Amino acid sequence: MKRDLQVIRKRSDFLAANRGLRIARPGFVLLARPNDGHGKRYGITVTKKIGNAVVRNRMKRRFRELLWDALPDQGMPDHDHILIGREGGVERDFALLRDELAAALARAAEGKGDRSRPPRKPRSPRA
Repeated sequence: MKRDLQVIRKRSDFLAANRGLRIARPGFVLLARPNDGHGKRYGITVTKKIGNAVVRNRMKRRFRELLWDALPDQGMPDHDHILIGREGGVERDFALLRDELAAALARAAEGKGDRSRPPRKPRSPRA
């Protein structure tokens, strides 16, 4: 199952996903965007605002396990799926996170995102 999933590593792919659907949940934000036939791909982002390296790595491990479990069956084909960690997401019950991810993926499959306005323009690259 896990072999069907590819990891997103390029910053440009993360930025492109930010222009897609956005579904916010208490523990994370899910971004989903079509990826022109690259299969099911996933990425994880946890900022330094969440905590130190130990906390961030723990959150990423939990998210990775959630995605490996959910994406093969519930993920959208030929889409990028990005999970962005939110404050308090590392303490949330794992079963609750699994349910929230299932609900977010179902919402994304219906094409229902949380954005009512277009995303902000990206900042200019640093010189």
